[in-house]
Amino acid sequence: MTEETIRRDLQLLEEEGFLKRIYGGAYIDESVQSDASVSLREKILVKDKEKIAKECIPLIKDGDSIFLDSSTTSLYIAMKIAKKRISVITNSLKIAMLLSSSENIKLFLIGGVFDNYSMSFLGGSVLQDMKRYFFDKAFVSCSSVHMKFGITDSNEQQAEIRRIAIEHSNRTFLVVDHTKFNRTSFSLIAPLSSIDAMVVNRPLSDEWTNLLQELNIELIQPTS
Repeated sequence: MTEETIRRDLQLLEEEGFLKRIYGGAYIDESVQSDASVSLREKILVKDKEKIAKECIPLIKDGDSIFLDSSTTSLYIAMKIAKKRISVITNSLKIAMLLSSSENIKLFLIGGVFDNYSMSFLGGSVLQDMKRYFFDKAFVSCSSVHMKFGITDSNEQQAEIRRIAIEHSNRTFLVVDHTKFNRTSFSLIAPLSSIDAMVVNRPLSDEWTNLLQELNIELIQPTS
């Protein structure tokens, strides 16, 4: 997909009211986040998600069991791990399809009620199955992250899945781009203190950096 195609798609999506373009990118309007499809979200902030994914790859070691949520940021991580000898647990059909051809990865797809907007499985059976697994590392995204109110999501069911992933992981990485800071969404995932590290696409403000240091949260960001 060329930059010209992405630019044209973003302009059309803005005209239809799905997103707001800002300097250096775009973000999905909070009022439509819960209805935004994966196909739409895949086209937004592509380079930023690739930067985050690039920082995550060295964190994943052979032999690890990892959870990848149904976010498009996790999808970009999945694009880069096919050669690693790991176990991947996910509720994302897109991630499962992407990794299904890898001979190195032991894949666990957690099933339930299929949601075609997120291309993932939701519902009570997913929550029950999630509680059966424990992970070395979880890579979790969100709709918003706030200094006071923590990590939130526009979808209550996705929030619950991510909450369990955090609780059942030895080490949790919040993967989040710059458009999601200093905002809140509908449903609480977890307080900031529940994560071990935050992986971002660009340097954070001094205020955020100091807060993460106070909470003993590792900040991982591109060096260039």
